[in-house]
Amino acid sequence: MSEVKSIRVKKNQGEYVLFEIEKIKNALNRSGASFEESTAIVKQLLPKLYDGITTKKIYQIAYALLRKRSQKAAGRYRLKKALLEFGPTGYPFEKFVGKLFEADGYKVETGVYVQGLCVQHEVDVVAQKGNKKFMVECKFHGDTRKKSDVKVALYIHSRFLDVSAKWKVDENNPEMVYKGMVVTNTRFSVDAMQFGKCAGMKVVSWDYPKGNSLKDWIDRAAYHPITSLASLKKKEKQFLLEKGIVLCRQLKEDFGVLKSLNLSNIRLKRIKRETMDLLVH
Repeated sequence: MSEVKSIRVKKNQGEYVLFEIEKIKNALNRSGASFEESTAIVKQLLPKLYDGITTKKIYQIAYALLRKRSQKAAGRYRLKKALLEFGPTGYPFEKFVGKLFEADGYKVETGVYVQGLCVQHEVDVVAQKGNKKFMVECKFHGDTRKKSDVKVALYIHSRFLDVSAKWKVDENNPEMVYKGMVVTNTRFSVDAMQFGKCAGMKVVSWDYPKGNSLKDWIDRAAYHPITSLASLKKKEKQFLLEKGIVLCRQLKEDFGVLKSLNLSNIRLKRIKRETMDLLVH
């Protein structure tokens, strides 16, 4: 165990940190793996570690071990990677964020043109519930090393000010609360987070803010991306995304869409089974 504590792990950004067993255990537990399963997987994982191993390699090993034990937990464990597969465009990510708002009871529009006080804007998500209305911009990155910096936050905030000024004039409702928000599947720079906090704009990334991050939001909604399904090939995932299907529960509602893929009965059953397993709470 002392040897394991001295192992350095190379993160995506290039820096090295000491390996922490608890981080792996927590990730496995969050995915739905039982205490016994996560303990057994960590025990198998430890002998495969070496100094300088990448976080990506650790993930691959842990995922392979978990998948042998539980397809359901494996699908949840690979959530971060599943979001990266929403590319190359950002449209599926916009639809996914819209679905998360719907899970919270909001009425949602995605990819709409909204007239501001000065100019017209194309807005990724407009969400409203009661007297609360959000203008949301979604920043998708296909690489976990990419961050959204303060220029992104400044730009989106200026657009929100123009849009909300028009909403206030048109709706003339002093009870209405307007909020600007930016969501990314990766991370924000420190100054982007500081600006959001200072300007009163909601800034949500994969792991920020603590307790209300994108990861937490997805956990609460129990909305699993279609890209979580290991039984689907990349081109098949893209086909479904182009059809506007971004959630496993959407696929469950219409398995008939898979007919266009000319799948064998064996693969069709496998995809259906994995989909249903992921949706079981």
